[in-house]
Amino acid sequence: MRKFSDDINDNEIRIIGQKKKKKRLMSASLQVLVIAVVFLVLVVAILLYLYKNKTVHPEYGVFEPASNAQFNPHPLCKWIADADTVTTPGTYIKDTVVNDIPIKIYLPLNAKPTLEIGQKCLTDENVILAFQAADIRADNYKIVGAFVLKGKPVAWGLSKKGYCAILRDSVFVGRADNSPLFEEATECEGYFFRQYPLVSNGEVQHSELKSQAIRRALCDVENRIVVVETQTNASMNDFSQLLADIGVDNAIYLIGSSESFYSITDLHGNRQVRNTFPTEGPYPNPSKASLKYINFIYWTASQSH
Repeated sequence: MRKFSDDINDNEIRIIGQKKKKKRLMSASLQVLVIAVVFLVLVVAILLYLYKNKTVHPEYGVFEPASNAQFNPHPLCKWIADADTVTTPGTYIKDTVVNDIPIKIYLPLNAKPTLEIGQKCLTDENVILAFQAADIRADNYKIVGAFVLKGKPVAWGLSKKGYCAILRDSVFVGRADNSPLFEEATECEGYFFRQYPLVSNGEVQHSELKSQAIRRALCDVENRIVVVETQTNASMNDFSQLLADIGVDNAIYLIGSSESFYSITDLHGNRQVRNTFPTEGPYPNPSKASLKYINFIYWTASQSH
């Protein structure tokens, strides 16, 4: 019996070397796999080495500022600093535009703050700045919210959470449901009134009032008291945001609108006064009763009131 591997017929074909070629292909694949595994091991080893021997750098600005860090002060910083060089009484006035709203900023200098019921301050030539303070009711024309005049309570109530207290010639502005400054004002012949809060500790206080009008605010910025007034109509919320954006710490509303009364004397002695209602508009020819409790916060260079 012949062996199949030794002899073949004429009509048969034997493929020589087939098994050897297959063996070489398998060997090449194995080499590629080994190279890939070695490369991966080297990469992992290098990454582990770098991770264990990396240099830790301090994160300046995260826990403490770097020595050459630059800080941008709020827009009123330099303007207020320049006012410290002024020695004469008067109102330091700045015109600017914030959030596309033109505003005026009034800073009373070398003057004493006071509250008043009535319009006497509008005719006093020693008064350098006067604006309406607390609201009055439309039905009985009495003052809205708590009001203390030279130590004497004139009105009570918490319809608005913003407050202004004048104690020993210093003005305090803030927001509180029950402020101890009300009682302190009664004890030291001080002054106190309530209004809408606009900014509290740098945070905007949102309002439900949607109307637009000339807005005015009593503000604490850099431990200085300023009055900010829009020159065009603005919503209450836009006004509050504007105040926060210029660096105001605390602010309450003052009676605005284009019909409100005021008196302004600049550093050059130029004086602007409005002490009568316009003949046209929402309040033409007001009765004496509606003006009985009209009240003002004002600053005067005189020591007598």
